[in-house]
Amino acid sequence: MSIYHREDSLAALRAQKQAAQQTQEVAACAFTALAESGQISIDAAIQYQEQFTDWQADVAYTVGQLRRYMGQLYRCLQAHTAQTDWTPDAALSLWVCVSTPAQEWPAWRQPQGTHDAYPKGAKVMHNEKRWISNTANNVWEPGAQNVTQWEMAEKEGA
Repeated sequence: MSIYHREDSLAALRAQKQAAQQTQEVAACAFTALAESGQISIDAAIQYQEQFTDWQADVAYTVGQLRRYMGQLYRCLQAHTAQTDWTPDAALSLWVCVSTPAQEWPAWRQPQGTHDAYPKGAKVMHNEKRWISNTANNVWEPGAQNVTQWEMAEKEGA
């Protein structure tokens, strides 16, 4: 075998390896986009959570984006630019932990103001029932008399 033939073979192998790596990168981007748009189940996202970027401060996040933080996967609930003290585990009005299915429906807690009010679409557990906020900046207690800002979830998986 000639030196030229070996170099051509090595060049072809390098090109194949580079193409395979690019294909994996594109697949990872597609997976992330599909998961963040809700077209891939949260269970699949959790199984492959290494595909998602770590949460960082000073980054603009949009609703639905998934980020890793402290070994957990979180979904963004409302668009915002993250601040150092708005970590996903502390800013409950901005993020929900989806790594633990029970935390997708966290216990309702009384917001102290607009900074921690529930966004439209937020899910909570209150009095052993599941509720979904149907308004932005929701500070009302789910199920309280004359409160229409929450709707009871129709089924367990809603």
